[in-house]
Amino acid sequence: MQLKGSDEDGFGIEIVLQQGDRKPPSCVHGPTLLFEKVCKGEEGRRFYACSACRDRKECPFFQWEDDKVSEARLLAREEENRSKMPPFTHQQYCSRFRKFLALPLGRRFCQDCQLLLLPGEWEIHASHKMSQADDITEARLSRPSLMLKPLENKKSNAQYLFADRSCHFLLDTLAKLGYRKVLCVGTPRLHELIKLRNQEGKSDPMKSLLLDIDFRYAQFYGQDEFCHYNMFNHHFFGGEAASGVLRAFLGEEDGEKVIMVSDPPFGGLVKPLAHSFSQISETWRKLQTSEGSVVEMPIVWIFPYFFEPRILECFPSFTMLDYQVDYDNHPLYKHGKTGRKQSPVRLFTNLTPRDIVLPREEGYRFCKVCERYVWSGNKHCTKCNLCPSKDGRVWKHCSECQKCVKPSWRHCQSCARCALPDHPCGNSPGLEGCFNCGSLKHKRRACPLKDKRRTDNKSKAKGGRNLPKQPRKSNSKRKSGAQRRANKLKKMTE
Repeated sequence: MQLKGSDEDGFGIEIVLQQGDRKPPSCVHGPTLLFEKVCKGEEGRRFYACSACRDRKECPFFQWEDDKVSEARLLAREEENRSKMPPFTHQQYCSRFRKFLALPLGRRFCQDCQLLLLPGEWEIHASHKMSQADDITEARLSRPSLMLKPLENKKSNAQYLFADRSCHFLLDTLAKLGYRKVLCVGTPRLHELIKLRNQEGKSDPMKSLLLDIDFRYAQFYGQDEFCHYNMFNHHFFGGEAASGVLRAFLGEEDGEKVIMVSDPPFGGLVKPLAHSFSQISETWRKLQTSEGSVVEMPIVWIFPYFFEPRILECFPSFTMLDYQVDYDNHPLYKHGKTGRKQSPVRLFTNLTPRDIVLPREEGYRFCKVCERYVWSGNKHCTKCNLCPSKDGRVWKHCSECQKCVKPSWRHCQSCARCALPDHPCGNSPGLEGCFNCGSLKHKRRACPLKDKRRTDNKSKAKGGRNLPKQPRKSNSKRKSGAQRRANKLKKMTE
């Protein structure tokens, strides 16, 4: 399921954040999300689909919003969801871990099943690939991210783990700013480093709680250190007990400053992520007892720079910093490379930018005008009065567009904008306008008449009028996006 705002054929899928008490159906990843299939000139139809997987091969759940599901089907769905849950509860995993640590010799870790094995299970896994007993030391067990094989499915929950450089920078920065509690949402390596530093005792102790959809970490962390969590729908698989762990962690009884650091999958939709983070922030705000407490919870959201407009649309108070986050197991996202091969991942935060000191030895400098640290190649533009570069390259100012653009772009008189030299001329963004009302000033997503039209149609249906049926679409396979774009360009040149 490819989720876009719209494409060249006037087709798109939008996410709809539900209001009210209506509960969505659930798949194995928790409550589903409501989407709307939008076709130009037609009223959209809504459906429920998995919140975590973008490919129905990974999670086949699909249900139209107006479908009536039988009791038998609901029971079968619940049974299927239970069958796909982890083999043990978190409490059972904790009990197994204590027994595992007590083993004198012969510790075994099944690499195929990604499971710490107790002696009674050795025979069952005898044909599987095992880690050497000498490698499973207590020091090794304190770094589970090195033992567990990273998930690699890019259409569901691919895992990219912070490189040591980025991880130490983040933790050093948070410690200097006085934070002693870190809520690690999808950042297992940061959680791991906090625990390691606490064991070393060389710095002030910090508390951390890991929220992650990878249940394998339940083997290594207690119930007050890890919660099995889906950040796309704010779902705790452990139920009320697990959400109570979050509330206890966010509480202000000890007066320690709390900050949330999240590194979501890059293919994830911004809107549901922002909704979940807002719910965590609201929980934190309600737990504050001091009268002068700030409204927003301190947050660091780690995401590629090209998502900046969408993130700022959800969190206007955020600022994107120039710091390049890199990962151990990503082939391209490495700090220091040039052009498109450098890491595009940045920090988005509501912290004061000037307070986050980026390391000069890695190529960052302080801009006195912008009052923040920027990449050395991000030259301040006196006309725009800011350091405009987003991707680490030196951007140039276009007097006709009255803004700075990427160095590879050129101003096109036909399109009245800057674009790549080989762009399809005349195909400027916004020419298609709004699917709903036809206005060129906005897209359907921001149309003020969108919800009114749907309400009017529902009222007509309730009043007994028969709504005109939409023409049945062909069952033939839809052409690929590349083929549709090629066909459209061909029509434009004819």
